[in-house]
Amino acid sequence: MESLVTPMVGREAERAVLASFLAAPQGQALVLKGETGVGKSALLEHVAQYAGGVGYRVVRAVGVEAESHLPFAGLHQLLHPLLPYAERLDDVHRVAFDVVFGRSQERAPSVMALGIAVLDLVAVAAAQERLLLVLDDGQWLDAASVEVCGFVGRRLAGDTVKLLVALRPESSAGFDAAALPALPVPPLDGPAAERLLDERHPHVDPRVRRRVLDQAQGNPLALLELPSYLGGSAARPAPGEPDGHEVVPLPDRFRQVFGARIAALGPAARAELLRGALDGVNAGAPAGPTAGARYRMRDVDEAAAVGLLDQDHFSGEFVFRHPLVRSTVVRAATPNERRAAHAALAEVHRDDIERRATHLAAAAVDPDDEVAAALEQAAASATRRGGAAAAVTWLTRAAELSRTPEDRSRRLGDAAFVAGHAGLLDQAQRLVGADGAPGRAGTTASALAFAYAVLYEDGDVRSAHRQVAAAVERIVDGAAGQPVGDAPARTIGGAAGRTAGGAPAPSEELTRLVNLLLAVSQYAGDSASWQRTHRLLDSLGGLVPPNSRLYQDAWCDVVRRGAGVGERVAAAFAAYPDLDPWDITRLGVAAYHVDALSHYRTYLRRSVQRELRAGAVGTGMTMLHLIMLDQTASGDWEAAERTGQQVLELTLAHGHVLFAQQSRAYLAVLAALRGDLDRARDLQAVVDRWARPRRIGFLTQLADTVGTTAALGEGDYEAAYLCAIGITAPGVLEPCAHQASRTVLDLVEAALHTGRAEQARRHALAARDAGLPEVSPRLAVITFGALAMTAEDGAEAAEMYRRAEEHPAAGDFPFELARIRLAHGIRLRQHLGPRAARPVLGGAVETFERLGARGWAERARAELRLCGAPAHSAAAHPAALTWQERRIADLAAGGLTNKEIGERTHLSPRTVSSHLYRVFPKLGVTTRAALRDALAALPDQPAEQPER
Repeated sequence: MESLVTPMVGREAERAVLASFLAAPQGQALVLKGETGVGKSALLEHVAQYAGGVGYRVVRAVGVEAESHLPFAGLHQLLHPLLPYAERLDDVHRVAFDVVFGRSQERAPSVMALGIAVLDLVAVAAAQERLLLVLDDGQWLDAASVEVCGFVGRRLAGDTVKLLVALRPESSAGFDAAALPALPVPPLDGPAAERLLDERHPHVDPRVRRRVLDQAQGNPLALLELPSYLGGSAARPAPGEPDGHEVVPLPDRFRQVFGARIAALGPAARAELLRGALDGVNAGAPAGPTAGARYRMRDVDEAAAVGLLDQDHFSGEFVFRHPLVRSTVVRAATPNERRAAHAALAEVHRDDIERRATHLAAAAVDPDDEVAAALEQAAASATRRGGAAAAVTWLTRAAELSRTPEDRSRRLGDAAFVAGHAGLLDQAQRLVGADGAPGRAGTTASALAFAYAVLYEDGDVRSAHRQVAAAVERIVDGAAGQPVGDAPARTIGGAAGRTAGGAPAPSEELTRLVNLLLAVSQYAGDSASWQRTHRLLDSLGGLVPPNSRLYQDAWCDVVRRGAGVGERVAAAFAAYPDLDPWDITRLGVAAYHVDALSHYRTYLRRSVQRELRAGAVGTGMTMLHLIMLDQTASGDWEAAERTGQQVLELTLAHGHVLFAQQSRAYLAVLAALRGDLDRARDLQAVVDRWARPRRIGFLTQLADTVGTTAALGEGDYEAAYLCAIGITAPGVLEPCAHQASRTVLDLVEAALHTGRAEQARRHALAARDAGLPEVSPRLAVITFGALAMTAEDGAEAAEMYRRAEEHPAAGDFPFELARIRLAHGIRLRQHLGPRAARPVLGGAVETFERLGARGWAERARAELRLCGAPAHSAAAHPAALTWQERRIADLAAGGLTNKEIGERTHLSPRTVSSHLYRVFPKLGVTTRAALRDALAALPDQPAEQPER
């Protein structure tokens, strides 16, 4: 390697690793980690020179602190030289780059989609010549770029592409999560440090030499820069410092060194350095929707002569010798000098929305409507590209620069709205405080933030409903008689003014309040709240947007308002990708209510990681909930469990109490379906204790559903019936109760098994008469199933069963279909004999076992055995129990509780429960009552003994 590059002092071990890295026969990524000035950049330069000499094309990027908040800024730098190759990619991957780099208005792709596109891009580029991607100062990379680079680094294949990253270990969290191979870069050892110092400063005074070696501690940058500093005025000991040994941290010492050189320059040179530092000179192509160049420093030979700048080997342009020079230049400037530099840079980047707005904002002192409008544009751009955190920052600054209280309040409202959807509830509240409103409900922003806080943190649906409804009424009252020209301008996520037909269009602030009012009403889940909401929205007439009307119908009561909702959801989704992320979640919730989530899973999965990455955690949580519901409905219960745990952890980490309880409720339903009854009831109790006193009907109905499902799973039909009628009475589909239609089959089955055939039939007919089969495919399947179960006439039963079985979407709801098969198989066995029932029961057994519905599978197997057929399944052949499991199972079969078993075995009750959770499926049972018979049926073999 040495013959092709500038010689280095020391670093033999690191150079050997880097040589192996380049020579490896497969694609690789490597992260160099070391403290400031330790020589990471020198090693990158060393390997880049060598790679260029052996046929690699070297593509470089440098993280810039000023751009760490710009979405995809680092990725834009790194890939900018390769973008011509994007024309050779397929349409999907080419569009991904167009979106990220601001050349398309579509939604930003997910990390996975963009990562795959990047892998394809570098593969196409590397087909011409091998590639070395070099990224310095990775700690300043924006979060979106870090995720994509990590994704790509883990998947490089072949021997034509290498990725090399350098960063400081204390700021490496993003790349740590990527788990890329790392090479620590320590300080030079003693002999190498002395050799470097003597080669570069051969005539240094011995006393200064000793101080430099002592203070540098092997740091190469210190060895190179301290001699001239300590050999000058700094050579004299400071007062009270024995032998002149100052104890100053190296970064601060470097700033002293570079600061002294900067102060000695003339004003013109300092101004050039400042403009270059603020624009990220050293860092290649700028981020943003245009491909403009960075600032080019002129007439700075004086700065280069004193060691502040170097000349780039490739472009010949002046670049900063070290990132600390750049940061020191900025620190040394006065506020007026920085503002003047930002104003100049805003003109340089006049065609780049986000960079221009950033510089204009930094240059402004007094209120400025032009700058505030530019920041609003930048925020809209960032939101579209997946940068919620940046959007909040820019909107807040836009509010600060607003000339009128109305514009200030409106922009703070925009910021609070985005912060609320990003899960930044505290920040949303602070933004309201910055508005200076006299009371909580003084402005739209304050109403939104207050409602977000009391709803998502406290679960106070009543207060939230009152405040938002009052804010809607104030807007309507204030708009009465307002000229059309005074309508507020478009801001984040909506439009105002007039419709194509000339009627007043919904204002953005009104739309936000209406949608939040609908969400609050959905959580309240009672007729009284919805009636107040309907009256208010009816009074608004055409001021309510079409999508809000869609949410109103879907979220309120699909039994009475659900006809045609599925088609309206499809039409609204057809507008994608023009939808904002919060609109995707709202439409997703509407799709859930009509059981159409499977049609939109691609949208949700593509969007969720982007929103979480961009800081829109609140929106991301709702997307994860919807993904979990889709996985549960489609029978992918293992994946649903993982998604549920992920969203629960997110909600707890961000203080979203309402979403945390909602996550527990969904996990409880899933546990009940799977036969994990202890866990289901534990979670149910937590949700119920929190939600019932607050009268959050959405959650209390889910808690009752958990009770119904768990009781049905263990065959306790009386308990199941009591839980089911807590949701809705037999023969009635309770208005505004979202679980009323979803639990039709539960109530019917529980009623039949408890001798309430009349109530069961009445309920099945109520579902039919309410038109549920026209509302959603799932409701069609369960309505036909309920009618089949309750039919007195065999012909009707067979016809209704056929309609359920042959429904085009029946396969999308395997659990419901298996339950209907089980019930019909029992009917066939009783009326037509075992032979007719076996195929139907066999299908039910197979589905229940595949899903992991333990209680239902055991019941179906028992019915199949009554038909004289063996229930062939893994669960029908019990797996061997461990010694501990057998001991605990014997004690449980003897009637002991988990606590009593724990006392005897010196285990915690939770550990006992975990053992039983594994024992039940091994034995093919779901209840303790069935344990004794299952254990007696085991082969007479000695139990496995514990290891000694």
